[in-house]
Amino acid sequence: MSEAVRPFEEVLDEVVKEGGESLNLCYQCGLCSGTCPWGVVRDFNLRKMLRMVQLGLVEESDGIWLCTTCKACVDRCPRGVELIDVIRSMRRMLVGGGMIPQMQRSAVSNIVQEGNPWGNPAEERMDWAKGLDVRRYEKGMDYLLFVGCAPSYDPRNQKVARALVEILSKAEVSFGVLGNEERCCGDSARRIGDEQAFGTVAERNIAKFQEMGVERIVAISPHSYHTMKNDYKEFGGEFEVVHHTQLLAELVDEGKVVPGRLEKRVTYHDPCYLGRHNGIYEEPRKVLESIPGLELVEMERTKDFSLCCGGGGGRFWTETVAEERFSNLRLEEAIGTGAEVLVTACPFCVSNFEDSTKSMGEEGRIVVRDVVEFLIL
Repeated sequence: MSEAVRPFEEVLDEVVKEGGESLNLCYQCGLCSGTCPWGVVRDFNLRKMLRMVQLGLVEESDGIWLCTTCKACVDRCPRGVELIDVIRSMRRMLVGGGMIPQMQRSAVSNIVQEGNPWGNPAEERMDWAKGLDVRRYEKGMDYLLFVGCAPSYDPRNQKVARALVEILSKAEVSFGVLGNEERCCGDSARRIGDEQAFGTVAERNIAKFQEMGVERIVAISPHSYHTMKNDYKEFGGEFEVVHHTQLLAELVDEGKVVPGRLEKRVTYHDPCYLGRHNGIYEEPRKVLESIPGLELVEMERTKDFSLCCGGGGGRFWTETVAEERFSNLRLEEAIGTGAEVLVTACPFCVSNFEDSTKSMGEEGRIVVRDVVEFLIL
């Protein structure tokens, strides 16, 4: 059911004001609906939702909050409509009116108040590094290692952070961390549409980086990478930011990382915010292909056609029923290649795929690893 809640000119003006001006370019071809992964798992029509906004109508559904901001629709749109900006502008309108799902509301509140979406204590942020010799960042070091929330607090992704520290240390890379002073990058706050919260977080982090004399940052999460590389510029944050797979590929090229032999058949999943959003496709593959004995096989949907795991756009902080999990579909694709390991380079992807292996009963058939974990085996 739909209802005209205000004159359509006012709705369109507000969408444009919030950053969705390209909505006016949409001529309703429907390619976005055919591309959106939600159309595979439920009755969802993105084209229809956009048309209703053009007409000043509001649909009584959760459609606006489904978007994972995977960018598949943007890449296929023949009119150049920046659909993610349109969706985010609609979310901003709802957030401004206090209409935000409770789970996302809690995540954003925790990000601002506690420095992480779970609301965990700041003094536990360095627990992942117990037993490791990890230095605090000092001006003049090559990199600030921005660990991120999931690698700091989530037990599974803590292993990724530890593996990266081990490799960087062996390669004699000069790096340090902020320790318990590190705070969330703010990615989820921005994708959910809470610009006030994101601005607070971004300005706080930028001030900290500048105070510490940070020039170059290596990020574990593609979401942190994208946010600090692209979004922070709006707030005066100009830093050189690399993803950990980019740095690893560079170290392999320079001979500073020499992988051992590993007889495995693997397939690689391109995270949305590493691939489609930032064009980083080859570096993770270069690292994998440098491992003697490793056989890399591609899934049918790969690189810019990769299927989203379902964790972006603030969706990681919501419950998704089993039959609607993109990660289940993607895991089936990975298994179909005959791979023993599904490799990726994003904490959200690692968590979602591991959950899928458990819920689908495939734990003994395929395992999930981050790229860097292969370098310590």
